[in-house]
Amino acid sequence: MRITTRGQLAVSAMTDLAMRQNTGPVALSTISARQGTSLSYLEQLFSALKRAGLVDSTRGPGGGYALAHKPEQVSVADIVVAVENHKPGEEAAPAAHVSSQMVSMTGSLWTAFNARVLEYLQSVTLRDLVAEQQARGVRVESPVVARAKLARRPAPLMARAGVPNSVFALGAMPALARK
Repeated sequence: MRITTRGQLAVSAMTDLAMRQNTGPVALSTISARQGTSLSYLEQLFSALKRAGLVDSTRGPGGGYALAHKPEQVSVADIVVAVENHKPGEEAAPAAHVSSQMVSMTGSLWTAFNARVLEYLQSVTLRDLVAEQQARGVRVESPVVARAKLARRPAPLMARAGVPNSVFALGAMPALARK
């Protein structure tokens, strides 16, 4: 089983979602800001997660995503399989330069290894990951506080310096201030 950055980011985003969904749907923009991940990339991941039936979406203001199942019913393997585009138990094709004799000699080793990895990932649930985060001291803020922090962005430099940021603002300035 191959786990790429795509799978790792999906597990991280789903853990974030599981921690914060109790107050309603969670917007991908807030997950993006907390995780430092591109919003468009998260949209791709959550599209795959939705197709797999792991999340539900709500459109419109106040919309976002929520888990389709309880956190203890969603395993890390479910998430990885949903976004990595391969099926459980599917083996990676051997590289072109690997001989058939080499594959037959060690094929069972890699099959057993992949089975163990998958077995382990199936044993870890979102509930386990949320509990681990809470044990580390990660606290969930209320949605109002979280939105206020995201909205607190400094004014553009030009606006802070008293310089108009458009021709309309320039026209609205008194004539003395323009000189």
